[in-house]
Amino acid sequence: MRVMAQVAMVMNLDKCIGCHTCSVTCKQTWTSRPGSDYMWFNNVETKPGVGYPRRYEDQQQWKGGWTLTRRGKLKLKAGGRLRKLLTIFYNPDLPSLEDFYEPWTYDYEHLTTAPLSDSFPSAHPKSQLTGRDMVLTRGPNWDDDLAGAPEHAMADPNLHDLAEQVRMEFEQAFMFYLPRICEHCLNPSCVASCPSGAMYKRAEDGIVLVDQDRCRGWRFCVSGCPYKKVYFNHRTGKAEKCTFCYPRIESGQPTICSETCVGRLRHLGVMLYDADAVLAAASTPDEKDLYEAQLSVFLDPDDPAVQAEADRAGIARDWIQAAQRSPVYALIKRHRVALPLHPEYRTLPMVWYIPPLSPVTDAVHAIGYHDDDPDRVFAAIESLRIPLGYLANLFTAGDTGVIERVLRKLTVLRTHMRGQQLGDPVDADLLTSVGMTAEDVEDLYRTLAIAKYDERYVIPRVHAEGTGRLQAQHCAVGYPGGAADGAEHTHDTLVDAISRVPATDGGSQFRDTDGRRRFNLLGWNGSAPAPNLFGEEQRR
Repeated sequence: MRVMAQVAMVMNLDKCIGCHTCSVTCKQTWTSRPGSDYMWFNNVETKPGVGYPRRYEDQQQWKGGWTLTRRGKLKLKAGGRLRKLLTIFYNPDLPSLEDFYEPWTYDYEHLTTAPLSDSFPSAHPKSQLTGRDMVLTRGPNWDDDLAGAPEHAMADPNLHDLAEQVRMEFEQAFMFYLPRICEHCLNPSCVASCPSGAMYKRAEDGIVLVDQDRCRGWRFCVSGCPYKKVYFNHRTGKAEKCTFCYPRIESGQPTICSETCVGRLRHLGVMLYDADAVLAAASTPDEKDLYEAQLSVFLDPDDPAVQAEADRAGIARDWIQAAQRSPVYALIKRHRVALPLHPEYRTLPMVWYIPPLSPVTDAVHAIGYHDDDPDRVFAAIESLRIPLGYLANLFTAGDTGVIERVLRKLTVLRTHMRGQQLGDPVDADLLTSVGMTAEDVEDLYRTLAIAKYDERYVIPRVHAEGTGRLQAQHCAVGYPGGAADGAEHTHDTLVDAISRVPATDGGSQFRDTDGRRRFNLLGWNGSAPAPNLFGEEQRR
């Protein structure tokens, strides 16, 4: 057992109102620079819908994530080293700008400079790439609130086996909101797809970042990520992605999307997991077993044996204590009401979701039952407007049994707390039917409904003794086009991040400050040796 710590997130989809506040604040904080106009590290999608970029969940087309060989071993769905070398200058699995959208602004100046006339002046949309007038055809939330559902919703890959059912019942249209950020996976395919070793997963907190100095702009990370949460900045030639607001996390603060969330639907905390069990869990043969396989990777922070191993692994004591108080662990492992997004991608994502529970009472009355009978309420779950099969395609690789179990627990939560408010006696049979006690239900209620700020966000601070090491890992924002462009860097780790070796090989190699040799394909003369092309020395 090799214990490691991961900062994770759980979102309660029942509380998301689709206000996009998280998207806007993330945009203002991280992607307000030139070249990042189309990037949305955090976006909120209406489901059913095609998502952003368009149909990103169709891995038959984009080939993101992992798959199993005939021998049961993991391999990248987009292919290994040989295929990357053959397609390094043309990647057929890379989404185009049309799959995202061409960013635009409006010609507001025309409103104030237009001459007098009988017609009102208008602000025409202009491309932020070319500056020319354009016709708007797509955007990051183009089909928000089912606006384009009759035309576009059926293209949702999650409806591939539900098309007839949803088409027949479309008068009873259903929708819910799905906020998305980078999943910061335990088995990230973007990291494995990067030829230059620029993508990496931090050992101290599990956050996946891009080293801007090492990035060569090959964009295999973009196609390798099945969630399409890695973007390419055409101004800098570098890949960028959600950073999980690591400067805030290091100081014990929540991510900016969590801090500004109107619905208070996000929970942050520490998870302890067995790093030695990750590969076996991701290699589980049956996709429907991947959810339970990932649960088996997580460790109980209250277990003395786990605590002893965590101490030996160098995990600080306050991090272990934070894992014990973690709302994320409670929702994922203890109560088992949170689920991973598309576990069939085999990346073992660490941003989990509590599936939405439709208005149960309305469904009960619609099928002729009375809500006083709990068994009738459970029967109504199968008749909810959001099909169980659709939620299962999103969160459990098609296993509707897990979805039904989670929705039953959420239904019992509502029924029990309603009875408590009305002074009704505790229904022991109702609680037993979902394997919970009254204490379990009330603990879940406190976490989901009335948890205070420091109960929703349990984030330990980074230790000062590791500051120097962490600084060297930070992704510099001082690259061309960055927030600090033109400003002097105050840390030597950002100025002297790379020291070049003598140009005896045509400038194709360089050394990091730790002395490890790297290979620069852009500086290769085509005839000299090409060692460490895929970071072989780094992996030793």
